[in-house]
Formats: sequence, structure tokens, C-alpha cells
Amino acid sequence: MRTYRYFLLLFWVGQPYPTFSTPLSKRTSGFPAKKRALELSGNSKNELNRSKRSWMWNQFFLLEEYTGSDYQYVGKLHSDQDRGDGSLKYILSGDGAGDLFIINENTGDIQATKRLDREEKPVYILRAQAINRRTGRPVEPESEFIIKIHDINDNEPIFTKDVYTATVPEMSDVGTFVVQVTATDADDPTYGNSAKVVYSILQGQPYFSVESETGIIKTALLNMDRENREQYQVVIQAKDMGGQMGGLSGTTTVNITLTDVNDNPPRFPQSTYQFKTPESSPPGTPIGRIKASDADMGENAEIEYSITEGEGLDMFDVVTDQETQEGVITVKKLLDFEKKKVYTLKVEASNPHVEPRFLYLGPFKDAATVRIMVEDVDEPPVFSKLAYILQIREDAQINTTIGSVTAQDPDAARNPVKYSVDRHTDMDRIFNIDSGNGSIFTSKLLDRETLLWHNITVIATEINNPKQSSRVPLYIKVLDVNDNAPEFAEFYETFVCEKAKADQLIQTLRAIDKDDPYSGHQFSFSLAPEAASGSNFTIQDNKDNTAGILTRKNGYNRHEMSTYLLPVVISDNDYPVQSSTGTVTVRVCACDHHGNMQSCHAEALIHPTGLSTGALVAILLCIVTLLGKLLLPASYLPMLRGTHCYCDTLDLSASPIKAYSPI
Repeated sequence: MRTYRYFLLLFWVGQPYPTFSTPLSKRTSGFPAKKRALELSGNSKNELNRSKRSWMWNQFFLLEEYTGSDYQYVGKLHSDQDRGDGSLKYILSGDGAGDLFIINENTGDIQATKRLDREEKPVYILRAQAINRRTGRPVEPESEFIIKIHDINDNEPIFTKDVYTATVPEMSDVGTFVVQVTATDADDPTYGNSAKVVYSILQGQPYFSVESETGIIKTALLNMDRENREQYQVVIQAKDMGGQMGGLSGTTTVNITLTDVNDNPPRFPQSTYQFKTPESSPPGTPIGRIKASDADMGENAEIEYSITEGEGLDMFDVVTDQETQEGVITVKKLLDFEKKKVYTLKVEASNPHVEPRFLYLGPFKDAATVRIMVEDVDEPPVFSKLAYILQIREDAQINTTIGSVTAQDPDAARNPVKYSVDRHTDMDRIFNIDSGNGSIFTSKLLDRETLLWHNITVIATEINNPKQSSRVPLYIKVLDVNDNAPEFAEFYETFVCEKAKADQLIQTLRAIDKDDPYSGHQFSFSLAPEAASGSNFTIQDNKDNTAGILTRKNGYNRHEMSTYLLPVVISDNDYPVQSSTGTVTVRVCACDHHGNMQSCHAEALIHPTGLSTGALVAILLCIVTLLGKLLLPASYLPMLRGTHCYCDTLDLSASPIKAYSPI
């Protein structure tokens, strides 16, 4: 017959902090009035083998933060095998066993030796066992139970930050979000109100408020103006126990800064400004500075200046100095004291970044009057033109007047001026000027073909103050006169085939002329009069400033005449007519049936003396001609004009001697 033993774990309620146990499946909210026992079933005769076990352990609660001088009593462990004779020994193991929790091995009494803090460790898991003291064998299996530390309100709420920093735009509506603060409570949030935190504002009213449950801080006052007050320090309290009396609390500081919005227009501190500037101030010269004040800051305080109206609207300009936000008034065009001495301007200052919701406050701009007085300075003479252009014919005689320049002192004194030529621009002293009236005249002859334009500089200087001078460029164009004869564009030397036909074109002629007539070049070509009759060639004028050389007969014999010299007269069509004579060399050559030149050398007829008959004749003709020129009087020389004699170098190696004819 099977026997049953009972293992009892007993907990008594102690003072002043009671302990109690409850089933795991059921939690009680009160303390038990009497001890509770847990019955354990087991077999007899200290056998460990069990056919059936049914364990039902309790969960035990122990109040934290025990402040008594004695150990805190937890409970009593008891087995039904214990007959009080000391044969059993109770053993405790698990979390804190032997240190935090101790057991009387004879009586089974369990005590806590130290002050417990739920926030450090809320639950302890322990194991209890009864063994035979003599044999050391367990009389019951080891069993586990739990001690849960019961929370008390011993932790105040702590904010996540000691100091919060936040910003909110000025002039914000009531209820505008500023920042959210958060406090945490280390107490058990599942038990009572120890960890239920409520927020309240201790400092910062009536400007700000805080939501009690969320910690969200909002604006509470309308039209808070940064220009009146920028910084606010708000103190927020977080209190547990739902804010009830006796709850613990903590505080934090929130530093709130109002950020700027553009709610202030620029304003000039004065309505009128006055400046002076010399009339000699070049464009871009700063005259003075004006500044409109703006209570805003940063981008909202940026100012743009502009001239909206006034007499000097086109004479002056105003720009914004981005660093100082000042309006810098500058000269836009050259000033003239003699024309206008005082200018009045209206300058406007405005904000480029405007918030529409503040337009009801009025226009975000202001205007001021600026008077600018022009001061007289001694100015250099001023020419009547920025540059002068004159013309003169190239055949002009020395001291011919070309034109004149005029300059005068612009000052009221009207000091007299004198004129001179900057010789660095007229190194050859081709021109001169009358120092009194500014007349320009030539001092040397001109040649258009040498230099078409002369660029010189004229200086005007005040007689009473030589330091005051000015310069002006003078451009002189030399006009063309027909003083150059046309001439061949190149040296012409051509050939004619021995079997050439009459009226065959053998060469096209072109001419050039250094002159530049207004109607363009019109050249005419012809043979020189002395060669016109009996010539073997003719000139055909093409009427397009070109001419062609044509054969006049059929066939040429290079043995009889190897070279012809054609004098060609070239005339222009301008006034006075200019002409020149150019010579074209025509060689007689042997050609193939296509007209391509093959050989232009004459085959020499060799005499015993080594000279051909043609060579001898040519030499004799040259000698006679030269003697005639030397011996005849000068009055007979024109008769020999057009007669030419050419003597080729004699080749000692019996090379053929070439014969030449003027036509």
C-alpha cells in the first residue's frame, strides 16, 4: 500500500512589512490574515521514485525598502517528514540564497538579510529542499518558488534632459507647439500610481502652458514680440502618483527663444540727407551713405535701396552694402557744375522678404529726400568733338591748311587755350598747328601710296594753368591723285611655236596701278608706235583691264629669229593720263602637234671659225648700234628710240648664239 508524505512551505505575515503568497494563476491585492501552506505529495521510505507528482507553488510578495533593524522575515519551510527531532535539514538555493536570503536549516525559517530595491531586481527565483541530515539524501525533490518584490513609491520622476532648448517664432498664435518634455519614473507602472507622471508649469506663465499628460509645451499668450523680449525660462514639474499629494516630483528648465519674423518695416532716422561731390567725380564714385533701421534681424532685416524719383534719376545710383545694410549713393554719369549745381532725389528703402500676414501693419518701406550739391573744380579744356577726321589731296603744297580743331575752358573763367601737336604721334613732323586758332596745315609733301592715313594727337592747354590740358585724336586721310602710271602685274616671257597660225593667242597681259581712282581702274593696251608697223605680233585690248598677244603670220623660224621683244604701252583713263611701256619677251620654240614646247634652242650653222652666220650678224648689229649712240649728237638719239640690241654670252664650247629682234 502506497503512503503519502507532505512537504509544507509556510509563510507568516510579519510586521511591519508583511509577506504573503498567492497562486500563480490568481493575484490578490490584499494581505492574508493567516499563514498559508503549500502541500506537496511524495512517497514513503525516502524513495525518490514517484509514479505521480502534482506541484502547485505560490508567488510570494515582499515589500521593498525595509528599514527595520532586524532581518526581514520571509516565511517558513516545513516538510511532513519533519518530526522535530532534528533529523531533517532544510536547504535553500537560487537567486540570493545564502547571501540575500538565508534559511534556518533546522526550522526552515527564511529571512532577507538586506534592504531590497525593486528597481534593481523585481523578482527572485529560489529552490527549496529537505534532506536527511544523516544520509544527506533528499526526502523530497527540490521545488522552485518565486519571491516578487512589491513596489513602493520610492523614485521621483526624472526628465530625459536637465535643460531643454527650444525656439518658436514670435507673434505665433496661442497654442503653437514649442517643445515636448519627457520624464520617466523607475517605479512599477503596473502597480498603483507610483509611476503615473503628471506635468505642470512652475515658471513661465502666462506666456506658455504645458499639457499635463503629454508634456507638450505651447504658447499661451498672443503677439509675443521678439523685439520686446527674446528669451524665456520655463520650469516644468513632473509629479508621480498622478499628481496627488504625497507624490514625488522632479523639475527641468526649458530655455525658449523667440525667433524673428519680418513684422517691422525699415525706417529712416531722418527725412532729409545732404551730400557734396566735385563735378570731376567719375562714374561709380561713392558720394555718401544712408541707412534705414529695421528692428528685425537676419534675412528679415535686409534692405534694398532705390531712387524712385527726382531730378538726378539718371545721374546717380544707389546700391546696398550687404554687410552694413547701408544705401551707397554713387555717381552714374559725368557731372557738370556749369550746367546743374544741385540735384534732389527721393530714395526708398524696402524689405525684399515680406510676410503677407503682417502686411496689415502697413507698407514695409520708407522714403527719404537726398540733396546732392555739385562742387566746381578747375577742369581741362574740352574739345568740340571727341575725334576729328580731315582730308587732303596728296598733291597739296607745303603749308596747305587742312582744317582746324576747337577747344575751350568749360569753367566760368573761360581761360584761353593754346594748341600743339603731340610729336610722339607725328615723328616726321608732316603736320603743324596754329597754337592760337587750332588750324592744321602741312609741313611736308604727302604721298597717298606711301601712307593713306595719318593719326596724330592734338593737345589743348590752358594758358593760365598749364597743368590743365586735354587731348583729342585727329585722323587725316590723304586723297588720291593720278600720279602713278600703270605697269605690268608681272614680268612676262612667253613663247610661240614655229608652226603657229596667224591670230593665235600666245599670252594674256594684266596691269596694276598704285593709284586708286574713284571710278576704278580702266587700262588700255597697245604696241608702241615704233613697233606697230611691220610687227610679227599684234595686241588685242580686251576692255577689261587685260590684253592678249596674237600672232600676225603663219609660221616662225627660230633659226632666223629665236627671240622677239614686244614694247607694249599701258595707259590709264584718269586725269592726267599716265602711261608706261613694258617689254614682253617672245621666244620661238619647236613644239609637238599639240602645241607643247619641246625646244627653244636654235641649231647653229658652224663656220670654221667656230661661229654661226646668225651669231656673226647679231654681233655686228650690236656693235654698229652702240657706236651710233656714242658718236651721234644727242639730238639724233630719239631716232634710235625703239632700237634694241641684245648680245647673249658667247659659249666657248660652240653653243649656238641666239639672235634677238625688237619686234
